[in-house]
Amino acid sequence: MTFSICVREEYTDEQGDRQTRFGVAVTTRLPGVGTLCPFASENGAVATQSLVNVELGSKGIEYIDDGLAVEDALQSLLNADDGAEQRQLHGVDADGTFTFSGEECNGWYGHTSGENYTVAGNLLTGEAVIDAVASAYESDAFGDAPLAERLIDALEAGHAEGGDKREHLPVQSAALKVETTEEREVGTYYDDLRVDASETPVGDLRETFEEARRGREILMEEYADELEEEDIDAGEDGAEGNASGDDAAAE
Repeated sequence: MTFSICVREEYTDEQGDRQTRFGVAVTTRLPGVGTLCPFASENGAVATQSLVNVELGSKGIEYIDDGLAVEDALQSLLNADDGAEQRQLHGVDADGTFTFSGEECNGWYGHTSGENYTVAGNLLTGEAVIDAVASAYESDAFGDAPLAERLIDALEAGHAEGGDKREHLPVQSAALKVETTEEREVGTYYDDLRVDASETPVGDLRETFEEARRGREILMEEYADELEEEDIDAGEDGAEGNASGDDAAAE
């Protein structure tokens, strides 16, 4: 019913500190995929699909957040799942990747992975769909565009290759989530988006992304002075703290 991608990227923030971001994006020919399949935190990203078991995603992220490696976290959940052979489950954490497609998934189904990403799909027109998703991501991995935008590019590539083969189902959906270790004063509204019911879900997801990005830019412009004042105040507080520390050391 679905194809999806999970990715991990390391990057340097505006302060010069190293950060890690995780993203997951998914689309299907059914409504509301964003409520069922994609899960992400600052420690990993997971997609659960085929005959969906939502707990594989929610508990998978919970286990990763608790410190389990993605392979151990997801495999342990599959081991306890009587319906495992009907599931697809894949994801990434800070150190590795995991992919699984049960033998009872509906064809075409399969998965692939790279150094920092995983892709999986079922009920697709063919293997070319997940290959296109992977190639689109690899061609612009760590590019200048926001990860959310590049995840949409990857979904778009898979859709162009045929995507979900059930063309008789008009209502579709798409979703994406991006989480990062970076602390931000102003959130990026385009990092958690859903299109729940549409005949053009990936296109609508892109339009939603563009509107969310434009809204953030407007907000940043309107509150630029206030944010600058907060930065100055924080700097002054830090300076006072340092001065007090120096005095104490001198005593």
